[in-house]
Amino acid sequence: MVILVFAGFIWWGRSNQTPSPLKTNNGEQGSLVASETLYDFGTISMKNGDVTKDFVFTNPTGADISVRGVETSCMCTSALLVRPDGSSKGPFSMPGMGSLTRTNDTIKAGESRTLRVIYDPNAHGPAGVGQINRFVTVTDASGDTIRFEIKALVTP
Repeated sequence: MVILVFAGFIWWGRSNQTPSPLKTNNGEQGSLVASETLYDFGTISMKNGDVTKDFVFTNPTGADISVRGVETSCMCTSALLVRPDGSSKGPFSMPGMGSLTRTNDTIKAGESRTLRVIYDPNAHGPAGVGQINRFVTVTDASGDTIRFEIKALVTP
């Protein structure tokens, strides 16, 4: 019983943490920035289908940044990179699932991109009911990353 209580506290503490999104692979601040990197859809129903969240990230530097890839943490999640003119690249998904993860897109100094994250609550069938946390990672040519997270409580 004590172990269950302890595990509950660990889970509660982790679920209430806001990720430090502007980190690179080596722990230093990365080049791409976003004012919002976490979104909680709240309770969503499988019967209502896909949900979408747009995140905006910016290149605040004085130099162009080449985005090398976009990867999702699960097959139930995909992402598009939307340019200022409305055109998009993608969909990007989980590595090894037969979809894109490489983008080779350049974000000019001061320019922004929209990362459109699409979550399919039906992708896992009935086993997908419950709390979910999914991630989308954008990686630039130097290996710096910015990570976006979505959460939801999925009901039938």
